[in-house]
Amino acid sequence: MCGIFGAYSPMGKKVLEDVYLGLYALQHRGQEAAGVAWVNPQGRISSIKGSGLVHLALNQAELAAVETSCAIGHVRYSTAGGSELANAQPLTASTSKTSLAVAHNGNLTNAGGIKLFLENRGAIFHSATDTEVILHLMAHQPHKESLDALLDSLTRLRGAYSLAMVIGQDLVAARDPWGFRPLVIGKRDDVFYVSSETCALNLVGASVVREVEPGEVVIFGRKGMDSIPIPVDVKRRYGCAFEFVYFARPDSVISGRSVYEVRKELGRKLADRAPCPEAHLATGMPDSGTIAALGYAEKSATPYEQTVVRNRYVGRTFIEPTQRVRELGVRIKLNPITEVLSGKNVVVVDDSIVRGTTCQRMISMIKACGASQVHVRISSPPVRFPCYYGIDTPTRVELAAARMNLRQLEREVGADSLSYITEEDLIEAIGLPCGEVCTACFSGQYMEGGEDNEPEL
Repeated sequence: MCGIFGAYSPMGKKVLEDVYLGLYALQHRGQEAAGVAWVNPQGRISSIKGSGLVHLALNQAELAAVETSCAIGHVRYSTAGGSELANAQPLTASTSKTSLAVAHNGNLTNAGGIKLFLENRGAIFHSATDTEVILHLMAHQPHKESLDALLDSLTRLRGAYSLAMVIGQDLVAARDPWGFRPLVIGKRDDVFYVSSETCALNLVGASVVREVEPGEVVIFGRKGMDSIPIPVDVKRRYGCAFEFVYFARPDSVISGRSVYEVRKELGRKLADRAPCPEAHLATGMPDSGTIAALGYAEKSATPYEQTVVRNRYVGRTFIEPTQRVRELGVRIKLNPITEVLSGKNVVVVDDSIVRGTTCQRMISMIKACGASQVHVRISSPPVRFPCYYGIDTPTRVELAAARMNLRQLEREVGADSLSYITEEDLIEAIGLPCGEVCTACFSGQYMEGGEDNEPEL
């Protein structure tokens, strides 16, 4: 899971500071690195990348002064390739036709096979990311115009990709035919934007035009906005349910659904599915479980209290790269309030249990503050299967709910009781047709089609 943002002005307005601000709004989607690429006055592509948060990796004042009307940016959370700066995006390249830059959110499930195929034909890769295969696929079609080469390349990919690209002088957005990851178009005056989430459009003062449709390539150039379908037929869409559960910011809208309202409805579903009559209060794990906890408290008529204070200068634990950092992160970012918890039976609502580390340590801290009982309620089904489309859970061994049954997991995290919602509850709360939501991390039902089909160039 990463965040991408792009901006284009056909009237020649400077847009690079807007890209910086867009990445700032998407910081929750990736904290390992940030980068931008833009068309420079010579018509070529320049780029800057750095490790860490946006404000540490990039200099806002310097970017604001750059004369460019076409730019893209990326915040990184590694799923393919490590945390080295060489894997940070956007990636840039020059072909016989033009200059290219690409920022990618998602994960290509057949990237390994394509990379081997291209290396056997002389390609030299400079990063360990799956994204680089897109540039090489395009470069290996010198007989085609750049846009045609892109379309042909996209037909060969499997898995998840939402792309913001610079091709020559144009901004190009593309979304895989299954629609795994969100991508939205915005506009402010004459400036067009593409963004992983609507919250970034809000920050730059842009209005939402529409989503990039699954299987669509959108080109922003001197003549305005144009659209081309990717010539791939698929049986169904697979919008990621976990975007609603955890990834997206609550002030974003995905597929016409408010993420905030979905999370609150998940809490209501949870109250129906797993009531706790003995509870004195309900609380949420900040900030991932807060909104669902509000819905739980509302539906169950249990008083809601903020019982844990979050240090907001510390980032998310789940998307940080090492287990050691995740463990330390819980201690320095969350602090329970003893005066509220002492002697109480507490319902703690969280969005999910992935590895189980955060939940276990949080329950231990709450009980150390004098809570009589801690009942854990999770506003998603158990995460039992790895995601191959952009979440860093490569094996089932890392997933707590895959290693243990419910009662074992309850004992492992130290809860007095532990309950989840069902997959049916989740689909109903999201409010989209069942066949258009990917629940593979809960059900193990992955997309149709092979993962390693060898492309023909």
